[in-house]
Amino acid sequence: MIFGKNSSTSIGGYGNYFYQYNSNLNKSEINLERTVLFFGHKFSDRFSFFSEIEIEDAKVSGGEEGGEIAIEQAYIKFYVSRNTYLNAGLFLPRIGIINENHLPNTYNGNERPMLEQLVIPSTWRELGIGIYTQLDALPMNLSFAVLNGLNSSGFEHGTLIRGGRYEGSKASANNLAFTGAVQYNINKFSFQVSGYAGGTVGFSPKEADSLNLESGPLGTPVILGEANVQYKNKALTIKALATTVSIPDAKQINSAFANNTPESAFGYYVEAAYDLIHNRKSEKKRSLLAFVRYEKMNLNSTIPTNGIEDPTLDQSHVIAGLTYFPIPNIAIKGDVRLSHTGDQNPSLVINPDPTAPPFENDIQFINIGIGFSF
Repeated sequence: MIFGKNSSTSIGGYGNYFYQYNSNLNKSEINLERTVLFFGHKFSDRFSFFSEIEIEDAKVSGGEEGGEIAIEQAYIKFYVSRNTYLNAGLFLPRIGIINENHLPNTYNGNERPMLEQLVIPSTWRELGIGIYTQLDALPMNLSFAVLNGLNSSGFEHGTLIRGGRYEGSKASANNLAFTGAVQYNINKFSFQVSGYAGGTVGFSPKEADSLNLESGPLGTPVILGEANVQYKNKALTIKALATTVSIPDAKQINSAFANNTPESAFGYYVEAAYDLIHNRKSEKKRSLLAFVRYEKMNLNSTIPTNGIEDPTLDQSHVIAGLTYFPIPNIAIKGDVRLSHTGDQNPSLVINPDPTAPPFENDIQFINIGIGFSF
């Protein structure tokens, strides 16, 4: 939305809310998962500002668990030339499919792909500077960014590196990260390869040495690689993504922080969607997508000698459902997620809740919700 015919300030946003039934707990919940407001301003033909303010779980109350208010993006965009621009500030690097393109009317299912929540921790934003360019000779886009690194003391068992993101809040500048991506588009296909390498210890050299950790720009690194392909042909859309994460100094991280960090993790997913009403002339602006997605991941595929294996982190998910678009900006969604994990490791069951239901390898989730953007 643009304010005024000649105005250079714009506003937009997106959000989603959904109902979920968990067959294991025999329990249901409904939640306004997120609401995001976008504000942008164009200073000139070369300089612009972009920002997003996100509220999760509808509210934040003092002294109560849950809810979050966060700046999701806040950066200056500068066009060096017609095909090349710079981003400087808090922004989303080009990693995976969802991280940059995470509006709820751009993906199927009420939940974002599990892989791009747990292995690739979308939405992943950090402070830094990035350059993006489109080649004239080839249908190819290139990007490269320098960002602050991660915080290995924030790594948590079960969510891999997700808890180590600074997200623009008092981030250590002692360690750095480098990301890059190559996109190639031809006919109905889009191919992408991206990578990340960054340090995870922001302490001073003396503090890091006391914990037997390597400091410096790339000290105690995390290395992530990702490749995906997308195909779109009239009513049919196919997506596939594979990723791997390496944490070579996981043993030292565990000795310092006791957070059971693995040495490696991996995952992949394949999704197919078909528009059931694409041939109807009266439904040009409407669509009804039937989709199915298979996800496989192992968040502790390799563990160090001082780690504890958790078979429940070896997971597969099958998600199937319908996404109805009465208009392109509103998605009405219904889906079922069938999740399968390995067995519990008794060594990780500490002070079990006597009222907790028995562990089950297979759980069914039923989701119904709405996503929107404007």
